[in-house]
Amino acid sequence: MASLSIVDGLAQLSFLVLGRLERRAAEHDLSIVQTRLLGVLRDRRPTMLELAKLLGLDKSSVSGLVDRAERRGLVTRIPSAADRRSVLVGLTEQGRTLAAEVAARFEADVTEILALLPDADRKSLSSLVSGLLVAHARANGVDLFDTLVPSHE
Repeated sequence: MASLSIVDGLAQLSFLVLGRLERRAAEHDLSIVQTRLLGVLRDRRPTMLELAKLLGLDKSSVSGLVDRAERRGLVTRIPSAADRRSVLVGLTEQGRTLAAEVAARFEADVTEILALLPDADRKSLSSLVSGLLVAHARANGVDLFDTLVPSHE
């Protein structure tokens, strides 16, 4: 079986996955970055600065992104109990519903793609991808798990 280089393979895989995500986002008149915002906020209530780090954007871009999502009724700004100068960003019920719907349909799309692999390969791929993403985040000063919203909220 012919094999792609790791760079070419990852690039083509990212195009395939991003294409599926773009389709799901467009169904709800969302851009990719708006969809990423909803995805990040599904299990977190970060500060604007944390949100900028998680999205890999500058703080001014995140402010505009949150403003637009807030006008659509998808997110809300919550005063921080820990620091009066900071606000947390969280999903509204409408935002949570939309995020869950987009995520479920996108998950079905990706699951369909992954079904082409044997189970053992899917498990290996999951482990490799998780390890790479956690290491990359850590190298960039982001802990992917430090702003998780407790389950009782």
